[in-house]
Amino acid sequence: MSTLRTQINDDLKTAMKNQETVRRDALRLLTSALKQIEVDERKTLTDEEILTIIQKQLKQRDDSLTQFKAAGREDLVAKEQAEIDVFLTYMPTQLTPDELKSAIIAIIAEVGATSMKDIGRVMATANKTLAGRTNGKAINEMAKTLLG
Repeated sequence: MSTLRTQINDDLKTAMKNQETVRRDALRLLTSALKQIEVDERKTLTDEEILTIIQKQLKQRDDSLTQFKAAGREDLVAKEQAEIDVFLTYMPTQLTPDELKSAIIAIIAEVGATSMKDIGRVMATANKTLAGRTNGKAINEMAKTLLG
């Protein structure tokens, strides 16, 4: 079992003992998603794969948060935000905009990109290099700004 998976399980046990219902529920959702993928793919997940799953969960929660805000459902907004906060504790430190810009500039130089036609190569390299530290949307926006 990966170290991240062990950490999540330990945190779930702690949340259950301390009766932290919001944290417990969020971690149960996460472990359920992890188990589902392990069963479907018949393999044990690595830390990198777990981080990818957490990112997907964060994106789902963020989308739900936007919809709930638009619908005026403050009770559900609070619940989704609490789950996002729990999931973020397992993600690596996120890049600041300046760090992202520096990283994208280095990647553009590395792949030799000169125009918007090269954005696919920049995105492919950036997604591998910066996995877990930022999202694809931020990478895409920064790359477009720098290439365009």
